Amino acid sequence: MAVIDPRELGRLRWRCRRGTREIDELLRGYLDAEFESAPAAEQAAFRRLLEAPDPTILAYCLGGVRPAAADLAALVDRILAGAAARVAQSAAGAGTD
Repeated sequence: MAVIDPRELGRLRWRCRRGTREIDELLRGYLDAEFESAPAAEQAAFRRLLEAPDPTILAYCLGGVRPAAADLAALVDRILAGAAARVAQSAAGAGTD
């Protein structure tokens, strides 16, 4: 696994800002939790996803539209699964007070 330049991570984090809180959080959540440990092909798919227009990303992540490219479809599945896991973990932690 290659070390990612912190400046590149900063640029990617900035590109995750899409104007809707839901999409911003999904993309940043993946970037923060999974991007650095992801295989190079998945990292490339994430960079490609960030090139898509906001309505396309919104449709992929929240609108039930599947990307035609298999690698992007797998990435979107991973982003959504990771977000669901983080929400479940947060909810489980919140009930331990």
